[in-house]
Amino acid sequence: MKLLRYGAPGREKPGLLAGDGRIRDLSGQIADITGEVLSPSSLATLAKLDPDSLPAVDGTPRLGVPVANVGKFIAIGLNFADHAAESNLPIPKEPVIFTKATSSLTGPSDRVMLPRDSVKSDWEVEFGLVIGRRAAYVEEAQALDYVAGYCVVNDVSEREYQIERGGTWDKGKGCDTFGPVGPWLVTRDEIPDPQQLGMWLDVNGRRMQTGNTKTMIFGAAVLVSYVSRFMTLLPGDIITTGTPPGVGLGMKPSPVFLKPGDVMTLGIDGLGEQRQEVIAWQRTQDAA
Repeated sequence: MKLLRYGAPGREKPGLLAGDGRIRDLSGQIADITGEVLSPSSLATLAKLDPDSLPAVDGTPRLGVPVANVGKFIAIGLNFADHAAESNLPIPKEPVIFTKATSSLTGPSDRVMLPRDSVKSDWEVEFGLVIGRRAAYVEEAQALDYVAGYCVVNDVSEREYQIERGGTWDKGKGCDTFGPVGPWLVTRDEIPDPQQLGMWLDVNGRRMQTGNTKTMIFGAAVLVSYVSRFMTLLPGDIITTGTPPGVGLGMKPSPVFLKPGDVMTLGIDGLGEQRQEVIAWQRTQDAA
């Protein structure tokens, strides 16, 4: 299944993408796509539904983050050897864990807003894991049993904030709009091998990143098991698993960073595509 949430920000409704490419409304079945809905039993119930029996949604509505009320947004750094090399950093011996603020979460086609005074904002196509069961100290052999599904993530990053502003990556990773997720959550049964997925990202139509999850240093199962040693993973938590080479920071002969008016498009095999227009910082009602 491809589960999604559609509608205006803060008022999204649950839906699924049917085989004919149309969105079908799930509001009559569930209130929203929350962690509870991602349990194996709940997903099995939804999988039995006939999409043709569900109301069709007209047009092409905005899509939101495919999971509501995400509790933790965990990220893995330097998880592709060639990306570590372009960053002039050693290959990590253990996964590098940091967090992205849940307030950075945004829909897959929402605009990305550069932080005020940003000079080095960058792009990162990433493979996301969505947890479906409470996971603590899980073994690698069973780790994927705790995953409800997969999604595309753009780990937008402000490199000056991340690297040059006194330590901790988090301050360059959690800015508002720096966490586009979606367009949908693809349930685990549709992706038989999560380590064989092509990845790509373009800026203004120019291919910047090309990669494949097969070159991840630490695979999906390893990461779920590893992270669960340090924190309990709960249904609806997202782990984004690192990016292949081609980020702006690593461009030669000199880095290239995002500016207002740029357009990022990105995707992963079987998981869909995203598109974001980049805008300058602007004061929102919440920031007033």
